[in-house]
Amino acid sequence: MSSNQLDKKSQAWSALFSEPMSELVKRYTASVDFDKRLWKADIAGSLAHAEMLAAQGVIGAQDLADIQRGMAQIKGEIEAGSFEWKLDLEDVHLNIEARLTTLVGDAGKRLHTGRSRNDQVATDVRLWLRDEIDSLAPLLADMQKSLVDVAEKNVDTILPGFTHMQVAQPVSFAHHLLAYVEMFKRDAERLADVRKRVNQLPLGAAALAGTSYPLDRERVAKTLGFDGACQNSLDAVSDRDFALEFTAFASIAMVHVSRLAEEIVLWMSQNFSFIDLADRYCTGSSIMPQKRNPDVAELARGKSGRVVGHLMGLITLMKGQPLTYNKDNQEDKEPLFDTVDTLRDTLRIMAEMVGGITVKKDAMERAALRGYATATDLADYLVKKGLPFRDAHEVVAHAVKTAIAQGKDLSELPLATLQGFNATITDDVFGVLSLAGSLNARQVLGGTAPVQVRAQIARHRQRLG
Repeated sequence: MSSNQLDKKSQAWSALFSEPMSELVKRYTASVDFDKRLWKADIAGSLAHAEMLAAQGVIGAQDLADIQRGMAQIKGEIEAGSFEWKLDLEDVHLNIEARLTTLVGDAGKRLHTGRSRNDQVATDVRLWLRDEIDSLAPLLADMQKSLVDVAEKNVDTILPGFTHMQVAQPVSFAHHLLAYVEMFKRDAERLADVRKRVNQLPLGAAALAGTSYPLDRERVAKTLGFDGACQNSLDAVSDRDFALEFTAFASIAMVHVSRLAEEIVLWMSQNFSFIDLADRYCTGSSIMPQKRNPDVAELARGKSGRVVGHLMGLITLMKGQPLTYNKDNQEDKEPLFDTVDTLRDTLRIMAEMVGGITVKKDAMERAALRGYATATDLADYLVKKGLPFRDAHEVVAHAVKTAIAQGKDLSELPLATLQGFNATITDDVFGVLSLAGSLNARQVLGGTAPVQVRAQIARHRQRLG
């Protein structure tokens, strides 16, 4: 039998058609160039399906042995790079099946009993994505650990906290970094939750309605490590919620990456000069020799738009599809694959880059002193002296106005000047107006006081291991 005849026979629908598919259509509809990365999942799913068919008496023991032998050889060929991927065979599934049939004959043809490419591809994508989820979880942990490492060294480093990009109140730089740890912690929780819905078996739904063969779907689910089997055959083959949900998780995680990257870009600029990055994470300019550009952070910020775009694309892909499977769903793979690749690469490089940050403590403290960051502390001080908060707020506004006019910080105003705004002020006010005093005063759970920050670091250390 010629190779062309074999390829034609592998297309189970080809006998119905009176003319061959055009080359243009063949290339337009083929997916093997990108879905061949599913090969491990495809082989694993096929082996579990074959083992179940044999256990149910649908195929013989010799057929099972031949299928297992053939799949072992195919696995070796793919790993060695000698497997010939053929565009004529459309996708990863038909390529592997055709090769199996070449190797083991009729046993290869019997493998597809009781299944369709519809439930096969849904199973493969879920298997593949589950493994990718399991590889992403440690990267999210590494991202958090890297932030905690830098935070632990900077509990007493004072950074101006901002609202509206205006200096608001002094905070511990460690406290600021731990805010991102909380974000990535939520991302890790979302990822674990997504995994539960990914880990359901579609195989056995066949094309859309189930099958008349006595399949044991629960057996296959257990063999492949799924938590259970999809309960509706129509939904099983057409559902892509798991891909949407994963991409939504990834989009939120990349938004968190983007926010951190944006701050790194700002902090490194000469206008802030709060941190420095290692040279290996920067690039130069082709015309300006003095430049050190934070290109890694900028690109990570940019790639967040790429992932969010994939989410929008997948949602749009699904929104108009009637039940059940439609060829549209071939378009789910490239955005899903790229989302995984982009998130993985970004988390790896961001964790490394954050770990190499050099903190410029003096520059941070000088910036905190420039913005009257302890104004709220003075208001709180007056409230504790018995003044209503709104009145205290007004008093402090006048004090700040005077300090601005004199070019001084609040802590630099003489006691007599401060007492002119309110007679209850005494010399203990200067401890309140210091940056360190402001930090130490915020002892509330989740606050920026160093004692609280150290407690949060210890909590994260214990959680992350």
